[in-house]
Amino acid sequence: MAPPTTTSKPKLDVSVTKPTPYTFDLGLLLANDPNPLSTSEPTEPASSDLESQLAATARDGAQALINQLLSTLPLNTSTSGVLLTLPAPTTALPREKPLPAPKEPTRWEQFAARKGIKPKTREQRRAKSKTYNEETGEWERTWGYDKGGVQKRRSEGAVPHDWVVEVDEKKEREEKEAKDKKKRRKKA
Repeated sequence: MAPPTTTSKPKLDVSVTKPTPYTFDLGLLLANDPNPLSTSEPTEPASSDLESQLAATARDGAQALINQLLSTLPLNTSTSGVLLTLPAPTTALPREKPLPAPKEPTRWEQFAARKGIKPKTREQRRAKSKTYNEETGEWERTWGYDKGGVQKRRSEGAVPHDWVVEVDEKKEREEKEAKDKKKRRKKA
């Protein structure tokens, strides 16, 4: 049995040379290749030839961009690895649609601006949402769920202030019948 042969791809050259050099925008990690794709045959090339040519052009562009990054930008070493600081982008990218016009302020916003009213900050809203209960020594909600710590006291077994008293039905019925008798006597 023969040992398996491994077919490895040949290593490609790191330097990229083109007739017209690339232009770079390192802020956007952009490499512009002004060179046209060469088609050696006057007729349409086969799809596999075109695919291999496009792959080679893409590889050359990526290699040229990496070479430019490593040769022009300062390298910083940290515990997380080697870091590059990218410059600000220089190429203006086009927008599909124009910038939206600024919104007109609402009537409330106009009134608030005239009167100097500013929206409350999160801390101001939070300060009003809880009050300190000196009896229990805890902060309780002022509104909403568990207002005044009612749910917490119920879960602890304490009797809430709005407890319900059971009513004796028999006694209630007798009182109602007594009232009805008085009304009938007055009519008669």
